[in-house]
Amino acid sequence: MALHSKNTPQTVERLINRLSSLPGVGPKTASRLAFYLLRAPEDESRMLGESILNLKQDTKLCERCFNIADSGLCPICLDVLRDQSRICVVEQPQDVLALEHVGVYVGLYHVLHGAISPQDGLGADDIKISELLKRLRSEEISEVILATNPTMEGEATSMYLQRVIPASIKLTRLARGLPFGTEIEYADDVTLSRALEGRQEL
Repeated sequence: MALHSKNTPQTVERLINRLSSLPGVGPKTASRLAFYLLRAPEDESRMLGESILNLKQDTKLCERCFNIADSGLCPICLDVLRDQSRICVVEQPQDVLALEHVGVYVGLYHVLHGAISPQDGLGADDIKISELLKRLRSEEISEVILATNPTMEGEATSMYLQRVIPASIKLTRLARGLPFGTEIEYADDVTLSRALEGRQEL
């Protein structure tokens, strides 16, 4: 719950409440950010507001891999120098960002936008698995790297994919450099690099 006072103007209190609802932002941080923006030049606050609006209005999903994009295809899918025969399957767009930051992997991606989680009512049909299988039928793919998070949901998704991906395609997964329960976006570069390099064939 955000810090507030009956003497705080409603506009400031609303902003603090909004900021504190963001992941990883506590009440004190939200308050500091709100008062920073209050003191900041008007142009800076306006640019921040416009960036947030543009994020929602101008960002879409890549038609091929479902990563975030600002046109039909994302920059990774448009890069002809990348290895077109490998697909790394991840749960969320931020996982792509984390893996790209390491700079080891030069293939393509497929973003599932979730993981199989019966307790949350999410099945295979609720994430981008059918789209992945369609890509595997239409593109010349030699390897699929499973990079789902090492969580119960990620493991369930990985096991399902092992059953439905054609046996003719080499199937690997990230090495166990990632501790169980850790999400990819929070892993450090060295751990991610080792996990990619030490991936195991399934």
